[in-house]
Formats: sequence, structure tokens, C-alpha cells
Amino acid sequence: MTSTPALTSTDTRSPRRPRPVLALTVLAALALAACGTEKTSADGPQGSPADVAGVQSDAAFTEMLGDIAQQCPASAAPEGPPSGPAQPLPPGATAPTDAMEPVAPTAGPEVELNARDWCASNLHEERITQALTDLADPTPAEVRTVLNDLGYIDERIHGLERSGTTTRFFLDLRDQGGRLCLDGSAAGEDTVVDKCVAPATGPFKAAGREV
Repeated sequence: MTSTPALTSTDTRSPRRPRPVLALTVLAALALAACGTEKTSADGPQGSPADVAGVQSDAAFTEMLGDIAQQCPASAAPEGPPSGPAQPLPPGATAPTDAMEPVAPTAGPEVELNARDWCASNLHEERITQALTDLADPTPAEVRTVLNDLGYIDERIHGLERSGTTTRFFLDLRDQGGRLCLDGSAAGEDTVVDKCVAPATGPFKAAGREV
């Protein structure tokens, strides 16, 4: 009986290679992590669209105030109203002994607003009055829209309310330490916008009227 010699294997096993599934899993995890980081970065520094719009609106309002104020002199105390008789007396006439000397105001826009605010107020009053005069029957919503279109933001509009056929409102125009505000009455052709004085700092409040 002839024995058959055992066969000797000549195969050499090669080193085990990384499995494709494992590699794909790692790549997917890295992609998800990067996506999460990008989203966090976008939501953080940039903020919401509403926040961005608010900042842009505030910046545009401040720029508008600056553009109008550039047409005015530097801040200084306003000149007081002229004193003496309102009209010159005819030749040879004398003033009556009981004539009262005009009294200079001690409070109010004439003495509490600086020259820059006084001048700027005249420009604001003119542009607002012209725009509101076109409203035949102004409602608070229509007045707000007109003021917004002129560049005045909602945060600076106060006391907007209707009384009869008139819509009253205040505008807080304090800027660079000034105290300027406007007291408005929208009533079509009878629209009136006047100067008023606000506190130098703190919440808005118009002197002489509750807001």
C-alpha cells in the first residue's frame, strides 16, 4: 500500500484590509459634525433676520438724524426772544406807564433746547407737516406709516392715539445728548407739529404732557 504524501499548502494569507463599510461610517460621522458646526456658527454671530433688520433700521434712523443736523450750527444755547415793544412807537409818542415789560421764558424749548436741536426741529417739523397734510382723515395706522416712510422708527414714536378727527403723537428725537422731541397733531390741512423737551436721559417723557 502506497501512502500519499500530505499536500503542503503554499498559500500565504495577505494582511486584512479595512472594511469599506467602516470607512463610510467614519466619513458620514465627520460630515454630520461639520454640518452641525456650520449651523451653530450661522445661528450665533449672524443672529435672526429680525435682529439684523432691527439693527439696520436703527442705523438708518441715526443716519437720518445726522443728515438733518448737519444743516444746523453746532450745539449752543439758543438766543432768547427779542425784548422791548413789539412795534416801534410813532415819533413823539411815549409808551404808556402801565405797559408791561415782556418776560423772558424760564422753561420750555426756547431755553432748554440747544441751537442744534432748535434748528433741526424746524427741519423735522417742516418735512413731517408736509407729509401728514396729505392725509384727509388721518388714522393712527396711517400716521405711523407716514412717519416710518420718513425714517422715524417705531421705537421713537410715542402716544399715538386718535381724538375725534385728530391723531396725536410724540417723536423722541434725542441725539448726542440733546433733549429734542416733537408734539404732533395730524389733522389734514390743520396738522401742527411743535417742539417739546424730553429728559436728557432715561425713558421718554414729554414735558407738559403725559405719554
